Amino acid sequence: MIPLIEKNSLEEIKIFQEQKLAELLHYISQNSPFYKRLFAGQNIDLSKIKTLEDLQHLPVTTKEDLQEYNDDFLCVPQHQIIDYASTSGTLGDPVTFGLTDSDLDRLAYNEAISFACAGIAEGDVVQLMTTIDRKFMAGLAYFLGLRKLKVGVIRVGAGIPELQWDSILKYKPSYLITVPSFLLKLIEYAEAHGIDYNNSSIKGAICIGEPLRNQDFSMNTLSNKITEKWNIKLFSTYASTEMSTAFTECEHGVGGHHHPELIIVEVLDENNRPVKEGEIGELTFTTLGIEAMPLLRFKTGDIVQLHNGPCACGRNTLRVGPVVGRKKQMIKYKGTTLYPPAMNDVLSGFDNIENHIIEISTNDLGTDEILIKIAVKNQTPEFLQEIKDHFRAKLRVTPKIEFAPKEALNPLVFNPMSRKPIRFFDYRVTV
Repeated sequence: MIPLIEKNSLEEIKIFQEQKLAELLHYISQNSPFYKRLFAGQNIDLSKIKTLEDLQHLPVTTKEDLQEYNDDFLCVPQHQIIDYASTSGTLGDPVTFGLTDSDLDRLAYNEAISFACAGIAEGDVVQLMTTIDRKFMAGLAYFLGLRKLKVGVIRVGAGIPELQWDSILKYKPSYLITVPSFLLKLIEYAEAHGIDYNNSSIKGAICIGEPLRNQDFSMNTLSNKITEKWNIKLFSTYASTEMSTAFTECEHGVGGHHHPELIIVEVLDENNRPVKEGEIGELTFTTLGIEAMPLLRFKTGDIVQLHNGPCACGRNTLRVGPVVGRKKQMIKYKGTTLYPPAMNDVLSGFDNIENHIIEISTNDLGTDEILIKIAVKNQTPEFLQEIKDHFRAKLRVTPKIEFAPKEALNPLVFNPMSRKPIRFFDYRVTV
């Protein structure tokens, strides 16, 4: 199930997207209070925006714009809103998104072609191990996409390894949709209760919320720990509520595939200019085909690298590499630029570590200070030194690390108000 547009030439894809861009600009200039005000205030002549390159002449949209003018992005009357979703609020106040009936159809189409990209097909059964309530768009999107693929869905929800295994053994799903670190909990439970997990029905897992790969697409520490024990295929997927679109890996694992019929992608530098090919920058997108709350040049805050060239799966679309980190979470420490995912990956390599958090603050010199708190099974000075040596070898710097009780860290990491584990706490003074 590869949409024809994704097998077209790059020139054909570009022409298609430029036609869709013209339709979007006309639509938001007529229906979006926010963009009508923005275009008028900056005297923008939309008739001059004809190519993808011309996007550079338009202003970007930020998370702060969405937070401050949330309702002004709505392009349809309220009675046309069928579903209300909200962002997780990881880097600020949550934002509400309304979806029309057409938007829900688009969401289902997006997930259907994304899951098909990972090899899920009619006849499969999938265990959904994420919440579908609390205005969580992704959980609903997964269900709608699987339904469109005519795939059976078991809506178990998050957590509770015993319940997950009861369901796996009873209904025999072929795929799981889950946060990848939870797969380690499933393995741990299976080993403790004599479940032969390598002879279960599970063939693969669609993994959300945590990275699986390094920048060269090799498996990172977390995915290696999973697959060294459980012989299943792991697929990474990247998405957000704002884009209502997913970038999912195919079986070749070389980045999340772009769906050009749904979204225009840019990678921008600090001055909102496109980076050179192969360089990292901030993922910025323009949505296509959304009725209720389309977005123009929205800056995600995620630092990524784009990869071009055809894929062995038959798609010619660009691919989004693993997220390097979030722009607001960038840390300058002893002359080295760090992002939390790199530190999480170092810590994932130690079986003795049960949980951890990363705290960033501003020291007396006005520079970034890192404190990592770890809960471990066995506390020894030698183990602490081993971790520090590993940081120095992998990242060239050694942050301050201290032991903390698991009972203190678990409520912080697994906050019931959050949809995913929270391990990064930023206490830096902003000027």
